[in-house]
Amino acid sequence: MITESTSSAAHSSNSISANPSPSWQIKLLYDGACPLCLREVNFLRKRDAGQGLVVFVDIADLDYAPEDNGNIDFETAMGSIHALLPDGTVMVGVPVFRKVYEVLGMGWVYAITKLPIIGPTADSIYDIWANWRLKLTGRADLATILAERQQQLACSTDRCKVPVE
Repeated sequence: MITESTSSAAHSSNSISANPSPSWQIKLLYDGACPLCLREVNFLRKRDAGQGLVVFVDIADLDYAPEDNGNIDFETAMGSIHALLPDGTVMVGVPVFRKVYEVLGMGWVYAITKLPIIGPTADSIYDIWANWRLKLTGRADLATILAERQQQLACSTDRCKVPVE
């Protein structure tokens, strides 16, 4: 879509922009195979209520495309929660939750994590959770998940199909 740009003094009022600003405020990358992650995402979807303020991207989907998501590959995204802002800024960890909640009008929930002592403590606790979440949710380790994903991706390109005679 091509739109006329008048928002920047650096552009004349007749300049054309091929990439208009998105209507979303944050793109949240989440693991759709994680039961606790899904719980949080379902809660956030309800709060978004179709406004489109948050784009939810399931990294577990075989169609997940890193090039559409800040070049964050599956393995990296599985290590910690990631999000993108419309300007391309990549966020990781607790700041993701803080921003999503702010966008949805619930910034007070994570506001305490901005305090000097509490912020680093929250970051450390989240890092521990991120490192253990697969085991705590009864899932295979990351190496196994990666191998299974590679096999599924290879099979989705017709290389695993049995020829019909």
